[in-house]
Amino acid sequence: MASLNLAAPAPHDLIWLDDPASALECAALPAWVSLPALHDTPVVVRRDGRRPGEIPVGLRGSTRAERFGTWIAPSAIRRLVTPMDLAAGCAWRLRPALAALPAIRALEAIAGRLDAAGIRWGVTGSAAFSLACLVNVLHADSDLDLVVQADQPLPASQFQLLGELQRNAPVRVDIQIATPYGGFSLLERLRSGGRVLLKTDHGPCLCDNPWQPSPCKS
Repeated sequence: MASLNLAAPAPHDLIWLDDPASALECAALPAWVSLPALHDTPVVVRRDGRRPGEIPVGLRGSTRAERFGTWIAPSAIRRLVTPMDLAAGCAWRLRPALAALPAIRALEAIAGRLDAAGIRWGVTGSAAFSLACLVNVLHADSDLDLVVQADQPLPASQFQLLGELQRNAPVRVDIQIATPYGGFSLLERLRSGGRVLLKTDHGPCLCDNPWQPSPCKS
């Protein structure tokens, strides 16, 4: 697993801060944020283009309600791991203590089929956080969050496979499709047959073709 990815950070990437106190000194942090803990746990890149040149990140606490968004400078990055790094390295096999969790069992069951289909995919959400550091935030009812990188429209066969895996997995699987313009829900696309809510750096955009989203529809 690479310690530093030279590409620009993308949504869902995990970042370890070189000096959390300095990186976040201008942020009005909530009381639950532990700066010492951020030496060993990552923040996650989110979508927000309001500060060009800075990286929008999210901090997570011990509960779902404990989430905080802020920005960091690129120079604050000590280490970066992408969702695709976790998938390519089969990171779940390096954490045998998590193997019995339903989300991890589902990951093991579907990873080979995704790879065989030539799908560029990665692990996000709680599973990614738990696999990337020694802090486990997964539990028996956790969903499995995945991202599929698709610079061009996916072939029908890949859409069908993703839909099948999503329907038949032993846990709820949330698959986001990442296009050059933003990300959308696979389930929404399958249900609507086309129109989706595309999450972009400048807010949500309702569109019929997420690979050619302009003009957006409100």
